Amino acid sequence: MDDEQLWKKRFQLFATVRLFGLATFFLGIAIAYSDLVRPGGWPAVGLVVALLGIVDAVIGPLILKRQWNRDK
Repeated sequence: MDDEQLWKKRFQLFATVRLFGLATFFLGIAIAYSDLVRPGGWPAVGLVVALLGIVDAVIGPLILKRQWNRDK
Protein backbone atom coordinates (compact mmCIF):
# COMPACT_ATOMS: atom_id res chain seq x y z
CA MET A 1 0.00 0.00 0.00
CA ASP A 2 1.52 3.31 -1.02
CA ASP A 3 1.52 6.39 1.17
CA GLU A 4 -1.40 8.11 -0.60
CA GLN A 5 -3.71 5.11 -0.18
CA LEU A 6 -2.74 4.79 3.48
CA TRP A 7 -3.60 8.41 4.22
CA LYS A 8 -6.83 8.17 2.22
CA LYS A 9 -7.95 5.18 4.32
CA ARG A 10 -6.94 6.97 7.51
CA PHE A 11 -8.87 10.08 6.54
CA GLN A 12 -11.96 8.01 5.73
CA LEU A 13 -11.73 6.25 9.10
CA PHE A 14 -11.20 9.59 10.87
CA ALA A 15 -14.27 11.08 9.15
CA THR A 16 -16.37 7.99 9.87
CA VAL A 17 -15.55 8.10 13.58
CA ARG A 18 -16.47 11.80 13.70
CA LEU A 19 -19.74 11.24 11.82
CA PHE A 20 -20.67 8.31 14.05
CA GLY A 21 -20.13 10.51 17.11
CA LEU A 22 -22.24 13.26 15.58
CA ALA A 23 -25.02 10.81 14.72
CA THR A 24 -24.93 9.45 18.29
CA PHE A 25 -25.16 13.00 19.65
CA PHE A 26 -28.22 13.76 17.51
CA LEU A 27 -29.80 10.47 18.53
CA GLY A 28 -29.39 11.54 22.16
CA ILE A 29 -31.05 14.88 21.42
CA ALA A 30 -33.89 13.07 19.66
CA ILE A 31 -34.34 10.71 22.62
CA ALA A 32 -34.39 13.62 25.05
CA TYR A 33 -36.84 15.88 23.23
CA SER A 34 -39.04 13.71 21.03
CA ASP A 35 -41.35 10.74 21.34
CA LEU A 36 -38.73 8.41 19.87
CA VAL A 37 -38.35 6.19 22.95
CA ARG A 38 -41.32 7.18 25.07
CA PRO A 39 -44.02 9.85 24.94
CA GLY A 40 -42.79 13.23 26.12
CA GLY A 41 -39.12 12.38 25.64
CA TRP A 42 -36.63 10.93 28.08
CA PRO A 43 -34.13 13.64 29.04
CA ALA A 44 -31.95 11.54 31.35
CA VAL A 45 -31.24 8.84 28.79
CA GLY A 46 -30.97 11.37 25.97
CA LEU A 47 -28.36 13.33 27.90
CA VAL A 48 -26.23 10.24 28.47
CA VAL A 49 -26.42 9.22 24.80
CA ALA A 50 -25.64 12.78 23.64
CA LEU A 51 -22.61 12.97 25.96
CA LEU A 52 -21.35 9.64 24.66
CA GLY A 53 -21.68 11.00 21.13
CA ILE A 54 -19.67 14.10 22.02
CA VAL A 55 -16.95 11.99 23.63
CA ASP A 56 -16.85 9.71 20.60
CA ALA A 57 -16.67 12.63 18.15
CA VAL A 58 -13.91 14.43 20.07
CA ILE A 59 -11.84 11.70 21.73
CA GLY A 60 -12.12 9.00 19.05
CA PRO A 61 -10.09 10.84 16.40
CA LEU A 62 -7.46 11.76 19.00
CA ILE A 63 -7.06 8.10 19.90
CA LEU A 64 -6.73 7.20 16.22
CA LYS A 65 -4.09 9.88 15.68
CA ARG A 66 -2.13 8.72 18.71
CA GLN A 67 -2.20 5.14 17.44
CA TRP A 68 -1.08 6.18 13.95
CA ASN A 69 1.80 8.18 15.41
CA ARG A 70 2.83 5.15 17.44
CA ASP A 71 2.84 2.95 14.30
CA LYS A 72 5.42 5.12 12.51
